[in-house]
Amino acid sequence: MLLAIDSGNTNIVFALFEGEIIQGEWRSSTDTNRTADEFGVWLTQLMAMEGIDRSSVTDCIIASVVPAVMFTLKQLCRRYFGREALVVGDESVKLGLNVLLDRPEEVGADRLVNAVAAHQFYQGALIVIDFGTATTFDVVDSEGNYCGGAIAPGINLSLEALHAAAAKLPRVAIGRPKSVIGKATVPAMRSGIYWGYVGLIEGLVQRITAEFGEKMIVVATGGLAPLFAEATGVIDHLQSDLTLRGLLEIHRRNRS
Repeated sequence: MLLAIDSGNTNIVFALFEGEIIQGEWRSSTDTNRTADEFGVWLTQLMAMEGIDRSSVTDCIIASVVPAVMFTLKQLCRRYFGREALVVGDESVKLGLNVLLDRPEEVGADRLVNAVAAHQFYQGALIVIDFGTATTFDVVDSEGNYCGGAIAPGINLSLEALHAAAAKLPRVAIGRPKSVIGKATVPAMRSGIYWGYVGLIEGLVQRITAEFGEKMIVVATGGLAPLFAEATGVIDHLQSDLTLRGLLEIHRRNRS
C-alpha cells in the first residue's frame, strides 16, 4: 500500500492507496508541535480499527506547504513504516511537468500536485480552483505545464478576519444564504462572503481565460468546492480527492 500525506496549513490528510483504491483516509489538524510518535500512534491505531496492519505500507509520499512539519512526517514514515518517503519538491522527484514561472521554487507543493492530477484526468487547458486555507487558482496548459495562477484569502480566513477586525460583527458559519439582501447582520455577512466569493470565482475565471486566450476547463477541489459549484456555471468538474490522486500519480512516475 502507498501512504500519501498531504500537509496543508490547516489539516494534514493521510490516505492509504491499494492500487487506485483509497482504503483509508484520515485527517489531523496541522500542529507543528506534534511529534512523529504522536502522529504514529494516532495513525496506526486508526489503521488498526480498519483492519489494516502498518506492515502493509510499502511506500510513502509527502506533499507539504508547512516546512515545520516536514521533518516530523519524514520521521513518521521511517520509524513506523520503515520507508523513506518521496517528497514533492525534492530535486530527485520527477513531476512530469514544467513550471513556467520566474521563480519555480516558490510554488506550493499542493498546487503542483493538483496540476499533475488535473492534467491526468482532463484534456486541454485547465484552471484548478482549490478551496483551502487560501483559495488558489492554478493554470495548466494543454501539455500539462504549470503556468502560474492567483491566490486569494480562503473563505474561513476571510470570515475570521471580518469577525476579528470589526467589533460588532459576530463569528458566522459559511453557507448559501436564501437571499442576496440580508435583513440582519448575520445574513448580510453570509451574503457578502458567499456571493462575494462567487463573484471572485467568476471574475477570476473570466479574466484568466481571456488572458490565456483559449477555452479552459475549470476543476474545483477542497472541502467547500461543492458549496460554491452549485451557485455558478463556470466550474465544470468537482474532484474532492484531486491532491491525493496527484500524489498517487507522482509516486507512479517515480517508481516505474
